[in-house]
Amino acid sequence: MGVTTPEYPAQKILNGIKFELFSNDEIRRIDMATRDVLETYGVQVSDAEGREIFKKAGCPVDEKTWMVKIPGYVLDRALATVPKKFYLYGRDESRTFTQEWMGKVHYTCFGTGIQVCDYKGHGKYETRDSNEEDLANIARLCDWCDGLSYFSLPVSARNWAGKGAEDVHECLTSMMNTTMHFHHIDPVAGNVEYYRDMVLAYYHGNEEEARAKPIMSMLVCPTSPLELSFNASQCIIKGARYGIPVNVLSMAMAGGSSSVYLAGTLVTHNAEVLSGIVLSQLACPGAKVWYGSSTTTFDLKRGTAPVGSPELGLISASVAKLGQYYKCPVFTAGM
Repeated sequence: MGVTTPEYPAQKILNGIKFELFSNDEIRRIDMATRDVLETYGVQVSDAEGREIFKKAGCPVDEKTWMVKIPGYVLDRALATVPKKFYLYGRDESRTFTQEWMGKVHYTCFGTGIQVCDYKGHGKYETRDSNEEDLANIARLCDWCDGLSYFSLPVSARNWAGKGAEDVHECLTSMMNTTMHFHHIDPVAGNVEYYRDMVLAYYHGNEEEARAKPIMSMLVCPTSPLELSFNASQCIIKGARYGIPVNVLSMAMAGGSSSVYLAGTLVTHNAEVLSGIVLSQLACPGAKVWYGSSTTTFDLKRGTAPVGSPELGLISASVAKLGQYYKCPVFTAGM
């Protein structure tokens, strides 16, 4: 008798086309290499509260170097509590959708840009810093698009830079101008309480409803190679405690902040994302979290991180498979 494999929902849409990069043995080898990195070398956690949470869970912590080693049993226990499915709520009920392991593919805009181009006539453009008005206009435009499921911060409100809490204005402006779920790409740890208060205000102060039906989420990036910064750690911890879904998204650059070999970059990427996911589950078991990626290569000639390169597509397909292996909802760039 043949072995029955689970059906991918996309198979019906793509008429059976499926892109398989790894055999089960190969993906287990990447997993084993990642576990070796986490347990033998660890990740640097630059946040005292984060280190304390890891320590209480049984992770060896070096307070001089801030290195935290994550044993396999801690990783497995955390992965067991990651929700395989959760809802991202829009201000309009019809814009609510499911984020699910092995589920339907959804699309969002992405950023965050700091400049925009004003059209001045045929072939003529003027480049300037983006502002709050640009953000509002893009939010309304994306709200009109049927192909997008949720709204990710596309540009910065640079008119607030140095004058006020730029990230808080970006959050408020976005939520005021879209009926979709809002995904904050540039959250600031010290202001997460303000984001939470906006969601709370939307639900008229009903904290239980605000936690159960979040209309916003956050994206945070580990710092490659192998660091959870203070900002990333605190956003992960507060998001878990306030019921705000968190996208732990590595942006490792092959040849820059990680191995020039893509296989080595996958291990670095995997260790960074898993460390953030573990922290979220230790802070609050069952916290809503993504396995995220915008990992790409580093262009050694131009000193850039090309997000339109074939390697990014290959890496995104690879890490998507890893996220599926760990039974997590997945967010990848570029595919």
